[in-house]
Amino acid sequence: MADRLLIHDDIKLYITADKFYLEPHINPTEVMVIDRVTGEASVKDHGTVKIPIPVNAYKPVCGFLGTIKLISGLYLVVAKYRILVGRLNGHDIYQLAGADVIPFARSTTHLTNKQIEDNNTYVRMVQAHLETPGMYFSYGHDLTHTLQRLHSVANDFHKMSLASRADQRFLWNGHLLRDYSHQQFARFALPLIQGFCAIHHVAVNGHQITWSLVSRRCVHRAGTRFFMRGVDAQGNVANYVETEQIIERGGEKSSFVQTRGSIPLYWTQYPNLKYKPLVALAHEDHVAAYTKHLRDQQQRYGNQVLVNLIDQHGKEEALERGYRAAVAAAALPGVRYEPFDFHAECRGMRYHRLNVLIDRITHEQAEFGYFLSRGGTVLLRQSGVFRTNCVDCLDRTNVVQSLLARLQLTAALRLLAVISDDAPHPHLDQLFNTVWADHADMISVQYSGTGALKTDFTRTGKRTHLGLIRDGINSLTRYYKNNFSDGFRQDSIDLFLGKYVVAEGEGNTVQCPLRRDRDWKYITFPSVLLVAMSMFCASATLPQRYSSEVLLYLMFWGACVGATLTFIFKHGKEFVDWPRLDAGGLAASRALPPPSL
Repeated sequence: MADRLLIHDDIKLYITADKFYLEPHINPTEVMVIDRVTGEASVKDHGTVKIPIPVNAYKPVCGFLGTIKLISGLYLVVAKYRILVGRLNGHDIYQLAGADVIPFARSTTHLTNKQIEDNNTYVRMVQAHLETPGMYFSYGHDLTHTLQRLHSVANDFHKMSLASRADQRFLWNGHLLRDYSHQQFARFALPLIQGFCAIHHVAVNGHQITWSLVSRRCVHRAGTRFFMRGVDAQGNVANYVETEQIIERGGEKSSFVQTRGSIPLYWTQYPNLKYKPLVALAHEDHVAAYTKHLRDQQQRYGNQVLVNLIDQHGKEEALERGYRAAVAAAALPGVRYEPFDFHAECRGMRYHRLNVLIDRITHEQAEFGYFLSRGGTVLLRQSGVFRTNCVDCLDRTNVVQSLLARLQLTAALRLLAVISDDAPHPHLDQLFNTVWADHADMISVQYSGTGALKTDFTRTGKRTHLGLIRDGINSLTRYYKNNFSDGFRQDSIDLFLGKYVVAEGEGNTVQCPLRRDRDWKYITFPSVLLVAMSMFCASATLPQRYSSEVLLYLMFWGACVGATLTFIFKHGKEFVDWPRLDAGGLAASRALPPPSL
């Protein structure tokens, strides 16, 4: 069922001293007018609006994304560039390739120097988040809903604006569009999702099909790898992603939905400079939070198979046992727990052992089925989903989800009489592997800051030594980003999603959280370490011959390096880049004195 209400695509943005005018480029019948002084917006008939600047004095934009309030006032956020991904359900799908953040205020003379500096930091945060890869939109298709949901709603639903009817879990610019949900803005407010989208046309046995993969990341409990884990009191989990595989052939459409998300317990794993920080289970009512999360999932998707891929021994053991205990205590009907120790089973690159897991859940995949419609008539519905997780819900999770998706793709193509046997289809197989590996990388970049691990198996069907080397490089990059740059990234997410709202008079009558001084140790010990390492290297390489005096120098500076590193790792949390906006209440977890402002 095609969506009926189309959003204006190419728009002329006119900027005057007191107003913004957004005029559709082709056959304009209406104009959106925003007052730069009051912030009031309205949509008026094109014939009633006279734009007081030359007709060629406009900025071409491709979408209105909303407004956000910072220290200097409101900012207009517009999509500037786009990349066509493909055509899905009769509509073009685009990836955001560039955006503009334009101030309402014409100057910053009303701000102090510190306010200007802090305001610029906030602007950088908004821009940085808009530059995160994997933002998608459509002018006609509702990307926040699965095909099955779109076929399960009342007819009036399709008359609503895309922004107002969007699934709020996946509306990434919902905070920016908070004042533009009225129907008068229906053809201007452009919803964004974050995740992954790939659309490919492929010929299989003479049949032309469109195969697509769409993933939607949830805005609730959104964040970075170590700063956002587990569940909250509302049942929202970190790194929750809904993934839909879609097949289209003429008027026939099929979709298969899977979900992933952090283990729904109260647990944390805050960075502290160690490669793998310890997992900590909080003293909270885990069963209540787990139950709230799973009941919501059942209401939305039906029965659940909880595929848990974490280690059942070692550092992850307590988390697995806690998850198992919560499942048993809640005893929810229609929910089954399926643990599979991925690392133990597949150790030594024995990835064929994944067939053990697939054999255990194949009957439920047949029972859950998938969605299928023909000419607008629904023939099949999906009655349940696999909810897969590892610790990060990235690498191991993506491998297993791709295997389940492949089984469904084969089943659907057989039902549609596209294939009739087990003969290989090299082009489709290669495309499938490539897209699912690209999907793994994209979701991983958005959560952890780097591409995924184990994608060599997804791309080629086997584990390779080159893949292990790449995984090592990605792991080291993750380590650096998770410890030394994710605080800014977490703040960017919280600001963009409205988890933190800039206060009126911030930096003047209200203290700005960006103004948090570092403890003296943050500068002192890294500086001492740098000097000690430099002197140690100089003492080791510069002398033409080694004497007892040189050896004493080496021992002294080596001891300085060792002692400084020991101190830094002992007080690791104090050297981590923590979020400053603290929208998620992370400051209390640092076990440090209250920060000075």
